[in-house]
Amino acid sequence: MIITGFIINNTENNLTINTVNSKVSQLSFEYLRVFSPTTEKQPQALVSHKKSIMLTTIDNVGKHGYRLYFDDQHSAIYSSDYLELLIKEHDQRWQHYLSELKSSGHSREAMINITQL
Repeated sequence: MIITGFIINNTENNLTINTVNSKVSQLSFEYLRVFSPTTEKQPQALVSHKKSIMLTTIDNVGKHGYRLYFDDQHSAIYSSDYLELLIKEHDQRWQHYLSELKSSGHSREAMINITQL
């Protein structure tokens, strides 16, 4: 897949990916964060509480792909091939993730920090 551009949509919390063959795909920020390439190397670590995550910046890192920066201070390099895989396997991956969350007792919702006065 040859990527021609990205559109970060902070209103809908998704990333639009445009390709050379005029294909347009959208992936939610949460989906991109949950399936970060770094979590692929550590499948035992379930990423939760990322429903409100924001994508802040994308940098081109040449032949390696694109570094995506999230507002929880996480960043990772996503290759074009990996982004294509995330697009193709979206429904299966997302349903598996929701099932894992449910069985673990975790949530997609952001955690609320409570400070005692």
